[in-house]
Amino acid sequence: PALSGLFLCNCRGGNIMNKQQPIGVIDSGVGGLTVLRRLQELMPHEHFIFLGDTLNTPYGNRSREDIIRLVNQMTDYLSYRNIKALVAACNTITVLGEETIRNGHDFEVIGMAKGSKMIPRVTKTGRIGIMATDFTISTGAHKKEIQAAHPEYQVFGVGCPRLVPLIEHEQFGTAELKDAIKEYTDILKSHDVDTVMLSCTHYPFLKKEIEAAMGPAVTVLDPAEVTAKKCRYDLCERDLLCKTGTGTTEICFTTDLERGLRLASLMVDLSACRAHVVGLERQDPAQKVG
Repeated sequence: PALSGLFLCNCRGGNIMNKQQPIGVIDSGVGGLTVLRRLQELMPHEHFIFLGDTLNTPYGNRSREDIIRLVNQMTDYLSYRNIKALVAACNTITVLGEETIRNGHDFEVIGMAKGSKMIPRVTKTGRIGIMATDFTISTGAHKKEIQAAHPEYQVFGVGCPRLVPLIEHEQFGTAELKDAIKEYTDILKSHDVDTVMLSCTHYPFLKKEIEAAMGPAVTVLDPAEVTAKKCRYDLCERDLLCKTGTGTTEICFTTDLERGLRLASLMVDLSACRAHVVGLERQDPAQKVG
């Protein structure tokens, strides 16, 4: 059936969704913008609401309970905004699991791809490095998925707690950032890996620097494109993919809009975006947009 010219379908719990509803994209800060860019490229007719929790970043050194509390605030807000799907553009959030992220809401959750299908195309030695936050590494999720598909691979995870704060505070090209990259890539080089997976959405901001540090014999992979394809496939399966019209993008941060937009400008075309600050801890949904 159709209502007001919109195509409708049944979704989780029997609720009705339509193609014109936005896709929510969440991250602990600005890293998810690297995924938003891929989503925009793959689905140019879609409407996106990106929400980066710049007030509480980084998540990677927090407890599971604290991360869940913060994610619940974001999903509550985006449920109020009537999204049709949620992309968890953050590996630290993704490893919580889809049901935990969904937080009782009706939208589908698409987490970050762990990249296990990308690796066989490039590795020659089967020695794989994972760069991620401490929390993501502690779960072992990426290693388990890769080795479940390829038991012969050796996987070495490195927690990189210094990188997200340096990216969030725009410390590009600084001695401190160079030192941090060297610290973590030296560990992976000591394991003689030939493939490195960037398992934090912030790290593609540093992809060129990480590639330079690892050397030309090592391939550095970013799973953002695979994640975007997962989202598109989900929408197609539910007959919710928007195939006509001009897509829109709304970029929201929980603090420091100017800094967030400077970083966003490195990834997306801001001329076509609306941007503002969202206060997530206010109780009245109608007052959440600041």
